Amino acid sequence: MSGTSRVLAVCADDFGLSPGVSLGIAALARRERLNAISCLTNAPHWRAGASLLRELPASVQVGLHFNLTEGVPASAELRRAWPRLPSLERLIVGAHLRLLPRAALAAELAAQWAAFVELTGQAPGFVDGHQHVHHLPLVRDIVLDSVAERSPRPALRNTGRVVGPGFGIKRALIAGTGGRALQRALQRRGIAHNPVLTGVYDFVPGRYQACMQRWLAGLPVGGGLLFCHPGAADTSSVADPIAAARLAEADYLGSEAFTQDLQVAGVQLGRVW
Repeated sequence: MSGTSRVLAVCADDFGLSPGVSLGIAALARRERLNAISCLTNAPHWRAGASLLRELPASVQVGLHFNLTEGVPASAELRRAWPRLPSLERLIVGAHLRLLPRAALAAELAAQWAAFVELTGQAPGFVDGHQHVHHLPLVRDIVLDSVAERSPRPALRNTGRVVGPGFGIKRALIAGTGGRALQRALQRRGIAHNPVLTGVYDFVPGRYQACMQRWLAGLPVGGGLLFCHPGAADTSSVADPIAAARLAEADYLGSEAFTQDLQVAGVQLGRVW
């Protein structure tokens, strides 16, 4: 790696959401077009798809995508409070009003963690949140406490510095709903985390390469983590409002164009925590 190279970690979110999403992510991982996979372990297709995570390249790290906004809770404790998980909007309001059931949320994190270990045979290499829920007030404390007591400690996705360019309102919402507070806590506790986060866009399929070129050009010297949502064609009944964007992301990430864009920008794939 040259002294001027910048490092980008590419993390595919939502593994386990549907067969197509899991297949698409696993195919890219085997080709080392991404180096992190974040798993929804309370999703209906997690158990069937987890075998795709076996014998991945050593460069690919697998982590937990803590989910509090989609589907059914994994724990009996949270199911008693919430038979179905709330919308992101409801969760944000409840978190900032300090109205969330702390003990049940801690049990839910433990249950999703246990589901990961059961089928992968190992602890998550990192933790993040579906729709960035891990940085919300109270949820943030539960996640931080859980990560801090593990040995070895997993890394935690930092959402406090979300770089663009573009989509400034969406980036500001991510950082402002809890990301900046999470970043301060990560620094204070000495928990491994990415320097910056990038990858925010509007999920319009035809724009992904142009967005990627801008993300690569704006990547700081210290590198950063890009979150993405690729997937293959899916015939399951899972409702997925960004299905078309998943296909477009997978096509681009698997293409020679992605390799060329990395080379032009002077960016190499690698870990950033």
